[in-house]
Amino acid sequence: MRKESILLLTMLAASNVQAADITQWNFNSVPADASTTTGSLIASVGVGSLNTLGSVTQTFASGSSNGGSSDPVTVDDTGLSTLTYAAQGTNNKLSGVQFNVSTLGFEDVAVAYDLRHSNTSSRYEQFQYSLDGTNFIDFALFDGNAGDTWFNQRTIDLSAIAGADNNASFAFRIVSAFAPNTSAYAPANASSNYATSGTWRFDMVTVSGSAVAPVPEPESYAMLLAGLGIMGFSARRKQ
Repeated sequence: MRKESILLLTMLAASNVQAADITQWNFNSVPADASTTTGSLIASVGVGSLNTLGSVTQTFASGSSNGGSSDPVTVDDTGLSTLTYAAQGTNNKLSGVQFNVSTLGFEDVAVAYDLRHSNTSSRYEQFQYSLDGTNFIDFALFDGNAGDTWFNQRTIDLSAIAGADNNASFAFRIVSAFAPNTSAYAPANASSNYATSGTWRFDMVTVSGSAVAPVPEPESYAMLLAGLGIMGFSARRKQ
């Protein structure tokens, strides 16, 4: 009876605890058209929105060049190419892309993305998050220390940020940043010079989390206790 009771309690507590993708952008064309110069800004999983920041503009380009992103699609693998970044020495952490995703119903939120730095693009990328969609907080600084190279599955664990859980206004930004302790952008390729024509190419931008376990209704507890009582009665009769 004790083992069966533990099993019932475990089944009740373990529901809805696995991580799941809340929203994802793969930027591939819908429907697929075998062209990497066309794509889609609509989330491929879930719902969300994105916009470029500062002077940045966007187009589409291959997600499979230079080793490729982590997208399992190979024929129509498109990435979001961003360009016209800030002039050297200006607009630190103000140029890039913002993503808005509701995390309602989820906790232990994490963000992952692939990013390709061109040779003359900013080497450093700052990840920022927002709990109200307006005010952003620096969280992680990444070093893209190679040009024309994909850095796949950059991962940011926000499980310690309680405000990111179950939040309709959750948002995050990935923006170009000055090299640490300087007032200038460093190029991804040390042999190149930073230029506004440098590009960042995004792919497989994913927000994931664990579904918030529902609080059992009083009726559920009553049924559980009744079940345990019946099991206990049956066990006593067998003895």
